[in-house]
Amino acid sequence: MNSTAMHSHLNRVQTFLAVVDFGSYTKAANYLSISKAMASLHVKALEEVLSATLLIRNTRNISLTEIGQDFYEEFKGIVADIDNAFDNVLKGNNRVSGKLRISSTSEYGEKFILPLIPLFSERYPEIRLCYNFNSSLNDLVAEKLDLVVRLGNLADSAFKSRKLADYQIVLVASPAFLERHRVAQPQDLNSVAWIANSNLQAPTQWVLRDDQGHSVEVNGTSHFESNSSTAIRSMTLSSLGVSVLPGWVVEDDIASGRLVRLLPAYSLPSQSINVVFPNTAHLPHKSRVFIDFLLLHLAQ
Repeated sequence: MNSTAMHSHLNRVQTFLAVVDFGSYTKAANYLSISKAMASLHVKALEEVLSATLLIRNTRNISLTEIGQDFYEEFKGIVADIDNAFDNVLKGNNRVSGKLRISSTSEYGEKFILPLIPLFSERYPEIRLCYNFNSSLNDLVAEKLDLVVRLGNLADSAFKSRKLADYQIVLVASPAFLERHRVAQPQDLNSVAWIANSNLQAPTQWVLRDDQGHSVEVNGTSHFESNSSTAIRSMTLSSLGVSVLPGWVVEDDIASGRLVRLLPAYSLPSQSINVVFPNTAHLPHKSRVFIDFLLLHLAQ
């Protein structure tokens, strides 16, 4: 096979993989910077070369045929190996380049990651960083991200992860709220309004432990909820209820008296900070150097 034919086949395979990953010709075309019509032609040409139908198209979605599924699984790894081969050559010259797509929650990113970006950019000037704020793992695939930083203990998933650090979470409320609602023991939390974090499966159900190892379960009632720690903090400062927030989010509020840490003799389970990335045989070098950078500066 000559080089021109090889190049054409590779382009068609890359288009096919993108259409499957995005579930859309339009999104795949935008990602590859080609027209939707060209993306369709690439897939049709690939099917003609293989004398096989790879995709079933209808007005609602795109699905793989059995042959298409086999072809996808086979070539997904091959194309990834090609990308990694380029990364490895660059690594040999201590040059790391390419577009690195990452995300984190806005609060953690603004406080801990964004201040490190100038240092990372100085160390790896040829990496173009694309930074999004999000709290879901779904965007790792849907948005074609290279890695994400997530807070909280991770559920089992098909992704790989590295733990960066642990952090403490605390129960807090405003002084004005506590004037109206007495919270002197864990059971009191069952009858007051909560501001819940909707990212959690059971945001008002917690196990509190004292220094002697005794545990108490509480099951509060959510009156307000948000998926943003910033919004939860704001509602807590507005005396709408009690909330559970990362210690680093509210440490200044507690120190100034704007918020009160509830039941300080008890602690909540510590949470982990993880960097999560696709479960591939070879991690791209641009991702590896960023993970190592985070471990160096944030692991504590």
